[in-house]
Amino acid sequence: MKKELYRSKFEAYPFLRDELDDLRCDFEILTDEVASMVGYLKAIVKDEALQEELLFVCELIYHINPSLRTRTTVTQDELLQLEGMVERHREEVGHRCKRFVLPQGSKEASLSHVLRVKCKSVVRLLYRHHGQGHEVDPLLLDFTNLLSGYFFFLALKLNELARVEEIQHISRNGD
Repeated sequence: MKKELYRSKFEAYPFLRDELDDLRCDFEILTDEVASMVGYLKAIVKDEALQEELLFVCELIYHINPSLRTRTTVTQDELLQLEGMVERHREEVGHRCKRFVLPQGSKEASLSHVLRVKCKSVVRLLYRHHGQGHEVDPLLLDFTNLLSGYFFFLALKLNELARVEEIQHISRNGD
């Protein structure tokens, strides 16, 4: 028999008591965490153009946030804008990464690497939600996957700006 859980009058978010197998609240909390970390990265990045870019990305993440509970409001045009930023960074700093690099460097780049991994967690949660039989907009999957790539190339860019060399990781498992 399931016990009724106490509901605090100070509840921080109205969906925190969703059923445990309902991943929508987890998605919202995770995207809120990613957006908050992007805000922190914006605060420590010195380059004004990158600050503006990060603000744009932060807003996109907050537009993604309610997508599982309501509807997807990010657009194909915004996806293309994000893809353009990824391609621009790849062209500028892709030469810094021959294979696989350690997630290290300046504090800005290191935070960008953490964001890269957090975005992978968002993608994984979306696949789990879909695996439970729920619809997941392909645009949402494209956005969240692309965000991980964005933060990877941004990390390379931030290390370059800080004059920090990448350290290649050589796996003991071979190719």
